[in-house]
Amino acid sequence: MANGFYIEDFLKQSVSVGASDIHLCEGERPSIRVSGQIMRINVPPLTNEDMEFVIRTVAPSHLKDRISRFFDIDFSYEIEGVSRFRVNMSHQLGKNAMVFRAIPYHIKNFKELGLPNTLEEFARFNNGLILVTGPTGSGKSTTIASLIDYINATFSKHIITVEDPVEFIYTNKKSIVSQRQLLIDTPSFSDGIKYALRQDPDVIFIGEIRDRDTIEAALNAAETGHLVVSTIHTNDAVQTVTRVINLFEPAERNFIRSQVASTLKGTIAQKLIPSKDETSRYPAPEILVVTPTVQDFIEKDELDKVYDLVRNGSFNNMTTMNMSLYRLYKDDKITKEMALAYSDNKSELEQLIRGVYHGTGVNNNQ
Repeated sequence: MANGFYIEDFLKQSVSVGASDIHLCEGERPSIRVSGQIMRINVPPLTNEDMEFVIRTVAPSHLKDRISRFFDIDFSYEIEGVSRFRVNMSHQLGKNAMVFRAIPYHIKNFKELGLPNTLEEFARFNNGLILVTGPTGSGKSTTIASLIDYINATFSKHIITVEDPVEFIYTNKKSIVSQRQLLIDTPSFSDGIKYALRQDPDVIFIGEIRDRDTIEAALNAAETGHLVVSTIHTNDAVQTVTRVINLFEPAERNFIRSQVASTLKGTIAQKLIPSKDETSRYPAPEILVVTPTVQDFIEKDELDKVYDLVRNGSFNNMTTMNMSLYRLYKDDKITKEMALAYSDNKSELEQLIRGVYHGTGVNNNQ
C-alpha cells in the first residue's frame, strides 16, 4: 500500500474542506460534495485493491461476514476527533462503491440551523407522533438531532433512539439518552419500539419508517403516552399523511386514518437550498401543525383542504414550502432563481415575490 489510497487521510481532508458526502467507486476518481455541489478529486482512479482496503479498514467486525452476501449495507464509522460517518456500501455494475455521510460531533440548535420556533413547540409535546420528511440529503437527520438535543437540554426525560445506523451521539444533559442500533442492539425497528416501551421512555426516536409494522408500533407508542419522532420518505408535509395511511390495506384505512388524526402532532418536510454565494445551504421547511381542524380533515379524508388551510391561513405557525423559500429570498440568503428552482408551485411563488399574493403568514416569526 505504499502508493495506495489511505481512506482515513482522505476522510480527514474531506471533512477539513466542509464535505458533507464522500463518494468512492472502483475504477473512478473519488468525489466529494461541498455546499451541495459534487467535486471530483484529482487523484488516480480507485482500484479493486484500494476498495478492498477501504472495506477492511472501515467495515465493523459484525458485518464483515455479510459483506460478500449482501448488495447494500449501512453502518457507521468514526475517526475520533474528526467526525462520525454514516456509510452505505453498494455495488455498481459489479464493482464496490461507498458513500460516506459526515455526521458532525456538534449538534446545532434551531437558531444556528435557521429553523423556525415551531420546532420548540413540537419538542414540548408529551405524547404523539412527529414526522420529518424530505429527499436524501435534505437535512432531516440534522433537524431531528437538533430537536432531540433541545429536549435533552430542556427537560428531564428518558429518550430512546432506534437507528440504522446510529448517527449523532448525544451526551446526557437534563435527560438520559439511550441509543440502540439495528442488528447490534435490536433486530428491527418494530422490535426496538416494542422493547423500548418496557424501558421507561418518554421520547422514542425511530430512524426511519419503512413498513407497516414500524408505523403500527410507532402509532401504538404515541397513543400510550410517548412522544415518537421519526422520518419517512415523502415530498411534502401533507403527502406524509397519505403515505402513512397507504401503508395499510384499503379495508384498514378508515381505522388508521382515525388513529393518525388523533396521534399525529405535526409533520416537517424539508429541502436544503444553496446560498447566494453557493458556500452554504439553508433549510426550507414546510410545517403542518395538526390542529382540531386538520384532525377533522384527516378523518374525513379531505387532505386537499389541508393544503388550502396551510396556504391561506398559515395560523398556528404552519408554513408552506413557498413561504419558507420566499423568506429566504426576502432575507437575501438565496437568489430568486434558486427559490423558483426548488418550488413545487412556481406561479404561486412568483406572485409572492411580486407582492400580489394575498395569503397570510409570510411574516411569521422565525
